[in-house]
Amino acid sequence: MATSEVQTVSSSADKAKLAVAVALLAAGFVGYYLLASQGQLVRVGVLLGGLLAALVVFAVSEPGRQLLAFGRDSWRETKKVVWPARKEAIQMTAYVFAFVLVMSLFLWLTDKTLEWVLYDLLLGWRN
Repeated sequence: MATSEVQTVSSSADKAKLAVAVALLAAGFVGYYLLASQGQLVRVGVLLGGLLAALVVFAVSEPGRQLLAFGRDSWRETKKVVWPARKEAIQMTAYVFAFVLVMSLFLWLTDKTLEWVLYDLLLGWRN
């Protein structure tokens, strides 16, 4: 039986790395808007540079490593999925559409029947 342990230990170095990553991200956005007089290429370069630097700093922190490991594990699990063949996928899609059609007709008939019973028979609002 596999046991999963949840660790919430966060060092002050990791907190500092996350703060630096947020500061770099903010600096990229601030630089983009402060350099309004510069060319678009310079502004986008500053924005992308700040974003890239923030991603690098985040990736070397413990939460960043955990997120990357989670992404790798998720990708590995999706490769294990047995996807249906084209014929099976088309059949299941047709079943869903048929069910939706039958259900919509049923609900429409139920609505019209209740409308007729309530308004015509019981209340006599329609002539």
